[in-house]
This record gives sequence, structure tokens and C-alpha cells, in this order.
Amino acid sequence: MRKFFVCLLAALLLLSACGPAAEPDAPAGTPGPETAEPEDVGLTLWTYPVGGLGSGSTVSSLLSSFQRAYPHIHITLRTVDYQTGDQEVEEAIGRGEAPDLIFEGPERLLANWGARGLMADLSDLWQSETAGEIYGSVAAACVNGSGAHYIYPLCMTTHCMAINRDLFEAAGAWQYIDEETHTWSTEDFIAAVAALRAYGIETVGIVYCGGQGGDQGTRALVTNLYSGSFTDEAHTRYAFNSPENVRALELLAGMEGIRFAPDMVGTDEIDAFCRGETAMCFCWNVANEVTQVINNPNMDFDIFPMTFPTDDGDFSLQGGIWGFGVFDNGDEAKIEAAKTFIRFMTEDTTQYTQAVLASSFWPVRDVPNIYENDDLMTEYFMFRQYMGDYYQVTPGWAQARTAWWTMLQQIGAGGSVPEAAAAFESAANAAG
Repeated sequence: MRKFFVCLLAALLLLSACGPAAEPDAPAGTPGPETAEPEDVGLTLWTYPVGGLGSGSTVSSLLSSFQRAYPHIHITLRTVDYQTGDQEVEEAIGRGEAPDLIFEGPERLLANWGARGLMADLSDLWQSETAGEIYGSVAAACVNGSGAHYIYPLCMTTHCMAINRDLFEAAGAWQYIDEETHTWSTEDFIAAVAALRAYGIETVGIVYCGGQGGDQGTRALVTNLYSGSFTDEAHTRYAFNSPENVRALELLAGMEGIRFAPDMVGTDEIDAFCRGETAMCFCWNVANEVTQVINNPNMDFDIFPMTFPTDDGDFSLQGGIWGFGVFDNGDEAKIEAAKTFIRFMTEDTTQYTQAVLASSFWPVRDVPNIYENDDLMTEYFMFRQYMGDYYQVTPGWAQARTAWWTMLQQIGAGGSVPEAAAAFESAANAAG
């Protein structure tokens, strides 16, 4: 039954993205009989695979209504993935051919490219009435210390993990799950892994560390186990090397059934879970359930989303915020055209709702009844209460991510956990 509702949701989201959008009123400044035609402007838009917006066809369908409203602004779309996307963007920057528009999160747009002086300040977009409705926690993650905005947000989610309910029940591990709240303790986690291993599951879970893809899952796993932190409260430095986090890493490294995989990233772990090869997945969110169930028609088990286990009941899940940024390529006409595009996608209620629905995530401001009577989205919405602070804007974020999976590889190869944790913190802070 759950799979039926997932498939139904996916179909509805596809229809919302591909169906005809309501034609917006003619924007101010639309040429009339005595008004000069605006000059043509060509923009490039690069999108990372954010939920349903990772599909080129889905994004193209959203662009069509904008092209009708602004026929003089021509957008060329390019989708990139998380394996090679950062390298492609850096190479384009090096050639002086950075995309005009890019769709990703504050950790790249604000803390990386924005901090390097490569992005146009979008603070004027934040003066609108609509911008004032954006949730405070989201808005706080989209501005730097000097007050500059290099991102205008579209959607958000809370990352979680997932378990194979069928295997948990068969192994007698379901007793360790709070079905109503989708939570469990560190002791429950340890007991569940032991039960699944005794049942014969060789690889219960995978600590993937082949690169940065999906690393929000492994960070949340480690920092939640014994209530550790990743940065200081002000997000000025990395404060990971603590007794709590060392204890968590030592636990994972010594557990039978938990495998460190230097050849896998988050997408690989998701695929293994969906093939039934593992009992739990640390790289998960609602968009994954929608897309993976559709892409794996032979999946024959029930997916049950979960918080990460913690020792004190204070769950801290990592949130995802995604929106548009504009590279400052020295062309004011392109920057203004890019802002026009952002306004269209985020201020028009009909267009904004369609874009959020296409993402399979949630809006960054109140949109009443957007997922009314949708059991799956309602189920995942409960995780928002556990969302922690958005520490991904800490200086040196890109280099810290590399240091993270390097640390996990060292531990997986049998290296000293305290030494690896200390090396990570030193490398991450040096990068900042």
C-alpha cells in the first residue's frame, strides 16, 4: 500500500511540473504598441540534482512558462551531478564561462563562491513582501556576515535515514523502533544492528566515504550518536574533535555489520539499500523514496524513514535549503535578467507552488495545503521538528568536506580514531 501512495505522489508531482502553468499577468514593462522591444538576453542555468529538480525535463517544463512571459530572455539549461558538478563549475569559472544562474544551496552559493567574490548580491530581492514571509531559520542561512545575499531560496527538506522494515521485523529488531515518532536511541541502534547481524545480514549499514556525495548522512550519524557537534555555535570554526564524536566513530568502526566503504558515495549506498543488500540507509530524504520506488519497480520491502539514533533524545537532523544564485560575469543586463527569472519562479504563487511540487520537497514560506491529504509528505514533514542549525555555511566548507571523507577512509582502514579526528579538525580549520 505504501508503494502505491509513493507511485501516486510521483505521478501527481510529474503532472504538476509538466502540466500547463497558469499564464501570469503581463509583467510591468511588457512592451506595448508604443514600447520598444527589450533586447534579447541569453542566460545559462545550471542545476544540481536537487530532488525532482535533478531532471532536465522537469526543469525544462518549469522554464516554459517563464519563456512565454519573457520571450526576450533565453535560458540554456544544463544539469550537473554531485560527483563531477563542482569540478565542472570550477573549470567554467577558470575559463571565464561561469553559468549565469545556478541552483544549489548556501554551502556552495554563499560559503564558497559567494565568499570568493564570484556571485552577485541579491539583497534587493530580499526587500520584497514575499521575501519577508521566508522562514527565519532559512533566511538566516542565506546571508553572510556583511549582510550580502548570494542565494534566494526555493525549497527545503530535512535529511533523515531509512530502514528496511521487513528485515527489521524478521530479525526481531523492530522492537527497538518507536513506530509513532520514527525515533530510536543509540542503545536501540546498537541492539538492532546486533539482531540483524545475528539474523544473517552481513552488511547492515554502510559508512560510505568515496567522496563528498551524500556526506550529510554520515555527519548526522556520527554527531547524533553521542550528542556531538560539527562546528561551534557561531559557525566560525569546526569543533568536531571531541570525546563525544571520537566515541561515536570508535563505536561504528568496531561494530559487526557496519562497513566502511571507500569505494562508495551516497548514491551507491542508496542503490545498495534499494536492492535489499543492506538493512539501513544513512543517505535519505522524501525525494529519495519517491524517485527510488519509481526507479526500482521490483523493490519488495517497506521503507521506514527514521531519525538518526542519539543518546539523549535531542535529535539534530541536517536540513537542506536550495535556491538560485547569480554569478557576476560582468554583464549587468544578464544579472538583471537573472533576477527577473528568480522573481518569476518565487513570487508568483502558482509558479512557485509548481516549482516546489516538482522538487518533491517543501516550500520555504507558508503555502497552505500544498501537500493536503498526502500521507507520504505528511509523514516526512514530521522530521522538520528535529532539524538542527545550518552549519554548512562555516568558512572552508568545501575543503572540510574533503577532509571528512578522508578521515572516514583512514578510520575504515584501521587508523587511529583520535588521530584521524584531530587531523580532520586541523585540516578543516586551516582551510577556513
